Amino acid sequence: MKWKQLFQDNKPIIGMIHVPALPGTPGSKLSMDEILQVVLREVNIYTKENLDSIMIENMHDIPYLNQSVGPEITAFMSVIGARIKQETHIPCGMQILASANRESLAASLAAGFDYIRAEGFVFAHVADEGYTESCAGELLRYRKYIGGEHILVLTDIKKKHSAHTITSDVSIGETAHAAEFFLSDGLIVTGSATGIEPAEMDLREVKKASDLPVIIGSGITSDNIRKYWNLADGFIIGSYFKEDGLWSNTVSSDRVHKFMLEVERLR
Repeated sequence: MKWKQLFQDNKPIIGMIHVPALPGTPGSKLSMDEILQVVLREVNIYTKENLDSIMIENMHDIPYLNQSVGPEITAFMSVIGARIKQETHIPCGMQILASANRESLAASLAAGFDYIRAEGFVFAHVADEGYTESCAGELLRYRKYIGGEHILVLTDIKKKHSAHTITSDVSIGETAHAAEFFLSDGLIVTGSATGIEPAEMDLREVKKASDLPVIIGSGITSDNIRKYWNLADGFIIGSYFKEDGLWSNTVSSDRVHKFMLEVERLR
């Protein structure tokens, strides 16, 4: 399994870097050099605290486009990713919002990244940026086409910030099974929004329905990591690592250090 090849038998702690708003987006204020300075500071914190992986995401590029972005965003994320790879040898991942999964694959291949986080892999849903169609067939054919089969595609199921009324008769376990059947490399389970922890029963159902690694994608803190430790195979930490626990702030070295001390005790 690709996941085990990448992370061995560890339950990786994946630190999220929310890249400052990129040039051309409504919130853009910084040059690329200034953006890189912010990103590399956070890379240094994560590396110093021995995190297992780093993921970058263009979360400040609000309001998001739906399932595609311009070539400039792909180019910017490629450059940022390649610069990160010069600073660290740990596995790195990428997500380009919203559901710009093909662009994430292209940028990850250019940057030498190891995985992407993909929304809308199986079953459609409605998110705040609009209707999101499933993409597994097209996405994995594109991965094959560009020679990126070594890049893992980790897929959100019943993702946060979305309405799932149109699939209300499809359980999260059935969704997990479908994602596995459509060749996902790992399943990401979240709460209803950024910073909200997932329901334990959802994690248990997904674990029962699929043999894929299960990654918790929201709401993990130093206070609840012990409760979730045996329910998941990896953890993506974003908001908790930020100053005051707010996703839009910069990474706090003190919060990262506190969290990793708790992880060391669990390991």
